[in-house]
Parts: sequence; structure tokens; C-alpha cells
Amino acid sequence: MTTRTLTGRHVLSMFVLGFGTIITVNLVLAVNAVRTFPGLEVANSYVASQVFDDRRAAQEALGWQFEAGYDGTRIVLDITDESGAPVRPASLTALVGRPTTAADNQPLVFGPDHAAPIHLDHGAWRLDVTATAQDGTPVDKRITLKVVP
Repeated sequence: MTTRTLTGRHVLSMFVLGFGTIITVNLVLAVNAVRTFPGLEVANSYVASQVFDDRRAAQEALGWQFEAGYDGTRIVLDITDESGAPVRPASLTALVGRPTTAADNQPLVFGPDHAAPIHLDHGAWRLDVTATAQDGTPVDKRITLKVVP
């Protein structure tokens, strides 16, 4: 049986391979994180924070509940009030996209039944709903959809 001695070259190779692997993985993850980040939600966070609590309180006072579903060909949005009665907002717009990137964002056009035809691949989707109540109160809601194959 022959024994091998641990030389400086072996130790250097282990360090270079070990740290090289760690650095490579970190760089790949950092590049993908930056590439898929959609950017800022608001232009000035201080200004947005000044009206955030007031808008949230007005939206919660409406008592609206949102539920969304995907049946394979369309997204159906149910909006109800505190008593469970259907709500007909003065205006309704929505954007569907992936939670981590803006590349797949698509605007939705809802019919009178709050259904919008669309084809979604399987995976996680985010539905950003913007509505206005009959009294002018703005309502924003983010809903997560999971589409399974």
C-alpha cells in the first residue's frame, strides 16, 4: 500500500476549487436576482407613505373581499362586500404577471361577469387589481394565483 502525502499544491487546489464554486454560485444568484427584479413600485417612497394609512383605512372601511380563480381559459374575479353581496365597482382594471418579473405582465379586460379570457402556463401568478368604489374610494388588491398542470 502506497501513501500519498498532502502537498501545498493539493491544498491550493482544494481552496481554489472550493472558493471558486462558492463565488460562482453567488455571482449566478446575484445576476439572476438583479435581472428579474421589476424595479421600484413607487417613484418616491416618502410621498407614498404619507397617504398609505389613509388609503388603507378607506379601503378596509369598504369591507370588500376579493377571490380569483383560473379555470384553464379565463380568470374569474369575485368581489363581495361584508354581507357577501356582489360588488359592482365604478371602474376595474387588472394586470396579471409572474411574482418576480415584469416580462410576462398582461393587462386583463374583464367582462360584466368579472371574467377575462387568458391562457396562463402552470406556476405562480400575481393578479394586481385596481378598482374604484361608487363613492370614489380607490381599492388596490394583489392576489396570488397558482396554476397547476
